[in-house]
Amino acid sequence: MAVEWSGSTPEIMLQLDRGAKGTLGTQLQGALRTAIRSGRLRAGERLPSSRKLASDLGVSRGLVQGTYEQLAAEGYLTATGGGTTRVALAMRQPAIEQAADPAPVDVGVDFAPGRPDLNSFPMRDWLWACGEAARTASRMDIGYGEAAGSPRLREVLASYAQRVRAASVGARDVVVCSGFTQGVTLTLRVLRERGTGTVAVEDPGHREMAMHVRRAGLRPVPVPVDAHGVVVDGLRGTAATAVILTPAHQTPTGVVLAPGRRQELLRWADERDGVVIEDDYDSEFRYDRRPVGALQGLAPDRVVMIGSVSKSLGPTLRLGWILAPSHLAPAIAEEKHRSDRGSPGLDQLALTRLIESGRYDAHLRRMRRAYAAKRVALTEALRRHAPHLRLTGLDAGFHAVAALPDGMDEAAIVAAAARRSIHLHGMHRYRVHGGTGRPAIVFGFGDLNEHAIRSGIARIADLLLPGPTSDPA
Repeated sequence: MAVEWSGSTPEIMLQLDRGAKGTLGTQLQGALRTAIRSGRLRAGERLPSSRKLASDLGVSRGLVQGTYEQLAAEGYLTATGGGTTRVALAMRQPAIEQAADPAPVDVGVDFAPGRPDLNSFPMRDWLWACGEAARTASRMDIGYGEAAGSPRLREVLASYAQRVRAASVGARDVVVCSGFTQGVTLTLRVLRERGTGTVAVEDPGHREMAMHVRRAGLRPVPVPVDAHGVVVDGLRGTAATAVILTPAHQTPTGVVLAPGRRQELLRWADERDGVVIEDDYDSEFRYDRRPVGALQGLAPDRVVMIGSVSKSLGPTLRLGWILAPSHLAPAIAEEKHRSDRGSPGLDQLALTRLIESGRYDAHLRRMRRAYAAKRVALTEALRRHAPHLRLTGLDAGFHAVAALPDGMDEAAIVAAAARRSIHLHGMHRYRVHGGTGRPAIVFGFGDLNEHAIRSGIARIADLLLPGPTSDPA
């Protein structure tokens, strides 16, 4: 389908060489034929008016009209009502264009962890906030601004983290970034410059964390996670001077870092003169327990806390924040400056207004209720179809873990479910280097409605029964 350009006449890049052999008309005809054959001008696309193209090229209007008439006679162009000239609809396009729209794929039901409810993005509130940001933006707000982020947003984020996450931070120690990935990358680069060589990551843990560490020029080492969170004794057995973890709701097990482990971890950081990088990825959504305060609040001089709106609003906004110790914040801000000179200014102002207005909190309250209902749908469906499976990690977020009984093959269940268009995610995917451990399925329910959750579990009920996996489908 051709792009329909608005405006009186579209622009087109064509060049004529007045020193070359041949007439200008012949050159123009050849340039247009080449643009159409190569696909640069697509079938159905509107061309500039003869008057506009003549003016742009510095030639007579009659020359352009003659060119259009010649190419129309050859079948390259067609004239429509109102004098509009378009690329002929019958022109064949290159194979690459024909393959641009793949056949639709039946995605079925995907129990993908870490994916929020994308249908619930608060579009009306965001549009309001964008309007407020544009209406109140100053001349300085439209410029490059500070690489660390909008001063007002940093004040709001610091205040919000203090109020909601029990963090201990001031606006000067906040750096606005483009989500967790950039936040951890900037932090790791600064740590590398200051002598860090080895960084510990949770095992099982975030599937891309070790990759982020390697790309920052550092060596990742896995540290085991048990029912109480990261095993600090295992951390002491490594050469790491930094560790990345998810203490409020571990990815993917869902466990909360126990109070004793928190103290052990901070003692380790003091002993090693180390840094803890806290991924605060879905702490907004808790159900049966009171919220767990951020680790950063216990040791603001040792903990870098990274958060974003990817789970609370939507990943497309690419907005996050780094709460850094005062001895690291300026260097991280400088690294941000070298990376991209700062995150989009008007989006920062919009997020500021969204939080200040209370609409952000209201959205989170709505989403807690929505995710709680989906959580109930998942637990009830599994209780009905696979009562022997025990779900863990349900205190927060929008995923849960079902450990499989002995003798059940995790990979076989995932493969058999996929043949029924039910996409499951095995614990094996989260183990560093594909290490061994008890088989389990990680059920994400954030971006599924309750009907999809129930029907998806029903379609794989027989696969979840104890014993060897068989797939009659």
